[in-house]
Amino acid sequence: MIRFLATRIVLLLVGLLIASALIFFTLRVLPGDVAQVIAGTQSTPEQVAAIREQLGLNVPLPVQYLDWVGGILRGDLGSSLVTGTPVVEELVEKAAVTVPLALMSLVIALLVSVPFGVLAALRRSSVSGTVFAVTAQALAAVPVVWAGMILVIVFAVWLGWLPPQGFPRGGWDDPAAAVRALLLPALTIGVVEGAVLLRFVRSATLEAMGQDYVRTAAATGLTRRRALLTHGLPNVALSVVSVLALQVAGLLVGAVIVEQLFTLPGVGRMLVSDVGNRDLEKVQGAVFLFTAIVLVIGALIDVLARVLDPRQRETS
Repeated sequence: MIRFLATRIVLLLVGLLIASALIFFTLRVLPGDVAQVIAGTQSTPEQVAAIREQLGLNVPLPVQYLDWVGGILRGDLGSSLVTGTPVVEELVEKAAVTVPLALMSLVIALLVSVPFGVLAALRRSSVSGTVFAVTAQALAAVPVVWAGMILVIVFAVWLGWLPPQGFPRGGWDDPAAAVRALLLPALTIGVVEGAVLLRFVRSATLEAMGQDYVRTAAATGLTRRRALLTHGLPNVALSVVSVLALQVAGLLVGAVIVEQLFTLPGVGRMLVSDVGNRDLEKVQGAVFLFTAIVLVIGALIDVLARVLDPRQRETS
């Protein structure tokens, strides 16, 4: 187990290093110049050059990268090149929208996928089981933007139950209004991601139903459903946990798109705006932080699965 943990830590650190390099140098390929944005359209080349020197943009890229990585190791993600505000402060402010949105989406995805995935497996030979499988396949193929537009038409325009866009000016000062504002975006992400996870839950449940321990439990007098619920679902849960890291990545990507659609003042909308302004310091800090979160969650889930799965413990 110690060897496994050491390997996971090394892989995590290597992954973070590769991600930081890809994020930094990929953003430098994008066209545009933040110094030109700050100076304005009427500025002279000398003024733009002075701003570039002030911001340290005339330093060779490898040196800029090493300076940035050194700041990360000190817990400093840098400051906005446009406003001068520390990146961490702006991320904390925007995360008050994005993090609850992602958590609500994850809960909805699990509520959709787990019960209906198990039910689809139990009734795989019936009409309802086929309907569940086909519906999940169709929903998983729907783009998040289309799903959001359809849900807005149904729940905001036709029924008038939820607001179509926006977030309360006071933020979480009014929790009920904030939750109502996030519910429709969370449904948009959760239903699509839940459909993807539903197919996996169905496959894992079907595999568990064919295992010897489930058939043995059924042979002792338990019904197939009772045998699955008692002996099979714990192993299904381990399989679901193992793919949650991928789901977290999908939720974060979906949040970037959904925040644009629903005009939410979250991290995703901030990133799109900052890419347009060439505020690369803020963009790379935010993208690296979210990448690090996904990689850390993936490593923790991998360790958790190894600890909880007796078959994995035997090989550790």
